[in-house]
This record gives sequence, C-alpha cells and structure tokens, in this order.
Amino acid sequence: MPSQTSSTILMVRPANFGFNPETAANNFYQKQDERDSLEINKIAQQEFDGFVALLKSKGVEIIVIEDSIEPKKTDSIFPNNWFSTHEDGKVILYPMFSPNRRLERRKDIIESLIQSGYQVSEIIDLSFFEQDEQFLEGTGSLILDRVNQIAYACRSLRTHQVPLEYLGRLLEFDIVDFDATQIINGVASPIYHTNVMMHIGSEIAIVCLESIPNTTERLNLQSRLENSGKKIIPITAKQKFNFAGNMLEVQNKKGEKFTVMSQAAFDSLSKAQKENINKYTQIITPNIPTIEKLGGGSARCMMAEIFLKKD
Repeated sequence: MPSQTSSTILMVRPANFGFNPETAANNFYQKQDERDSLEINKIAQQEFDGFVALLKSKGVEIIVIEDSIEPKKTDSIFPNNWFSTHEDGKVILYPMFSPNRRLERRKDIIESLIQSGYQVSEIIDLSFFEQDEQFLEGTGSLILDRVNQIAYACRSLRTHQVPLEYLGRLLEFDIVDFDATQIINGVASPIYHTNVMMHIGSEIAIVCLESIPNTTERLNLQSRLENSGKKIIPITAKQKFNFAGNMLEVQNKKGEKFTVMSQAAFDSLSKAQKENINKYTQIITPNIPTIEKLGGGSARCMMAEIFLKKD
C-alpha cells in the first residue's frame, strides 16, 4: 500500500535567494525588501539551516543540496515546484510559469539521488507543456492523496487543465479540481498554488473551504476528503494569508509523524485547531519570516518528498 508520508526530504540551500518580479505578478504573498541582496541571502541561509536542524532533531532524514551560484536562481529554495518522486520509481519534472524558475530543474540533482542508491525507474519530463504556455507546478499545484490516488488542484495561471489531466492519466489518479479565490484590494483573484489553501496528511486535511466560491465544487471537495477518511480541519482566509494552508506531514525512521508549518502559520491557528492537529501528529514550527516575505512561499514549499525506494 502506498504511503502518504515520507521519511526523507530533499531541501535546496539557496545561493541567491531574493525577490522574483516574474513570479510576483500572480503571487500576492511576495513583498519586496530594501536590504542588500547579499544580506538577504545570508538571512535566508540562516533560516534554512535552522529549519534543517529542527527536522533533523526529530529524526527526519534530510538531503541538503547546495544551490549552484550560476545561473542565478532566486527561488531555488522551493524545489517542490519542479519535481516529484513516487514509490514506483517515477520522477516527474514539471512545466513552470516563470522562465527564470525553469533554471531550477537540475538533472544533476536527480542523478545524485540515483548515485546515492535511490531507485529511479523513469524520468518523465512534462516541461514540453511550456511551449504552449501550459503549466503545472508540482506539489505547489497538486495536493496528492497518494493512498487513495486523488490529486486535488485549484485552477490558476500556474495550474492548467490539460497538463493536470495528463498527469492524472500518467499516475492513474482521480483529479478533483476547482476554482479557489482570495480577495485582494476588494477584488477576487485566483489562488496561485493549491498548497497555499490546503494540506493532506495521513489522517487530516487542512483546507480553506471558504476560498472556493462555487458551492458544488466546495461540497464535492469536502465530500471527497471525508469519503477518503480524512478529518477536515477548516482554516479561514485570514489564516491562509499567514500560510496556515502551507503544511506538510513528514515522519522519522521510527514512524513518528510530524506536521510541519511555519511559526507564522502556527501563530495564526486557534487553540482548538492546534489541539486537533496534535491528536494525529506532533507539530514542528520553523521560523522563516524572510523566506516567506520575499519568496512568497512557506515551509511546505521548501520540502521535496523523496518516496523512491533505496538499494
């Protein structure tokens, strides 16, 4: 039976972290900063190192990849958008919205996994969709229920229908897609990544149901989650703006499960929500304010799960 939770996480230590104007066009969460770029990268590295140390202290296996200096990649710290791994040995490379983020797709990272004994049966490169301006940004666009073979996705400028359906056929997953919006300056706009508004663990689903305006789609999502055995813990739009949807469940070699969320996300949750999560997993809270502010991504985005079997 497939596992929902990995005990091995790949993370990329940044070499040139900073604000990316290409992605800011549809990522409301990004905010510019006047500090020197070298200072910003140094602070991001400190936040990254603290995050890695926290995960390791809980017994989670971490593969740290140093980002290459050239070409310059401001968002390399978010590897979950360009590849995913699967227990049957598949590695999938994804089509990316931002041209400068396409530089993050590094075959040498996949090769290093193979050299370390991870079994890769097939590398499937979906980047050809970029030629037609069609995008699907990995586990930013997709929330995978690996056990029940369901892929949840909110449609956006970074999550298009054609590659989404193609991936569903490729993995033999059901697709549950929907529109999800947020109000910015009084105007409703699409949520750019599904992992901003929902998370699925082994037993729980954290989801901002109020961000789905269509009643039929909202009820369908709720029904699919409940029917697959998930305990739904709703979050509000305000909590979503504090990255409360951007979580990931990981485990250590002992099988102890942890829900990883940033300190900002944790601080936004109510006591009852925290207690509900703690019934099923322990909570880990890295403090990553600079990464969140400039990168517009949070804890989940920094972790690429390795589900490949090892020799």
